Amino acid sequence: MSNSELIKKIEGLRESRVLTYITSDRPGPVGARVAPDVIPLFSKQLREIVSDGKVQKIDLFLYSAGGDTMVPWRLVSMIREHCDQFSVLVPYKAHSAATMIALGADEIVMSNLSELSPIDPSTANVFNPSDPNNPQNKIPISVEDVVAYFDLAKNKFSIKSDEDLTKIFIKFVEANPQIHPLALGNVNRTHNLIRLIAKRLLKNHNSPIKEDEIEKIVGYFTEKLYSHQYFIGRHEAREELGVKTVVNAPAELAEAMSELYDSYQSEVGLGITNWNPELELGEMSQSKKSYPVAIIESNNVANKFEVSIEFRRQQVMVQQGQAQVPQEQVSFRVTKQEWK
Repeated sequence: MSNSELIKKIEGLRESRVLTYITSDRPGPVGARVAPDVIPLFSKQLREIVSDGKVQKIDLFLYSAGGDTMVPWRLVSMIREHCDQFSVLVPYKAHSAATMIALGADEIVMSNLSELSPIDPSTANVFNPSDPNNPQNKIPISVEDVVAYFDLAKNKFSIKSDEDLTKIFIKFVEANPQIHPLALGNVNRTHNLIRLIAKRLLKNHNSPIKEDEIEKIVGYFTEKLYSHQYFIGRHEAREELGVKTVVNAPAELAEAMSELYDSYQSEVGLGITNWNPELELGEMSQSKKSYPVAIIESNNVANKFEVSIEFRRQQVMVQQGQAQVPQEQVSFRVTKQEWK
């Protein structure tokens, strides 16, 4: 079946209108993230599927390893304007910013393969420390790593006095590479902002959630899972972390979700953990390829973000001992990136 046919199949099973949002989790230039540029595209898609301003149910079929944490609130709010019930269908990965989108849904439909993740972000701005190996780059700072450092001092080593905590703070800031105080300010601001957005997403449900339950969910997803690589299945999300909006996909729906995921996996290369320019070029001396790296689709309209890359085999001189010797390498450059 085509993507369109599979979307129609899911719509029939769910009695809903379905939108899909897929971002490539491949490394290098063929990866993609949740990003603000999708907002106008979703607006257009929603106008296409909602003729009279609102439908009863909209399902977002979502696969992403994460991205810009400012996008979920804007996207969820927009979709909610066009439906009475908003659900997210998770065929496999909905990590980080994608988890935030899911937390904003009235219903998170998960199969046994589906997984969410913590939403603790890393921050990067001009005040972050420079990479010692490449001074042009800034090192991202994990918000929860900073929180954990001071938690270690206060709660594990029982350091309580203001004088000792001040010494620990100074030692942290003056580490190598040094951390600018304004970078820590950005960490604190981001930490507070993520919690605020997560709470607003959870408070926006059709069925109200108690304040203490919201605090529990936000605490788990921002602080208490301790690793951004801690992936969360449906049982744990519902029974242990308190996300009561998680429901199991019935067998027929789970099969249809898997079929649509398989189709996107083939099209975008989902789950491929390597990208090697030499393998992309093969035996040729030069080539040009286009890669779809993000897709927004309904049963009658598809938008794809494509990256075009030129590959070229060339000789370069490399240092070996005291001499320079020629070596064959494959270079590449991105020539175009655009939504179609």
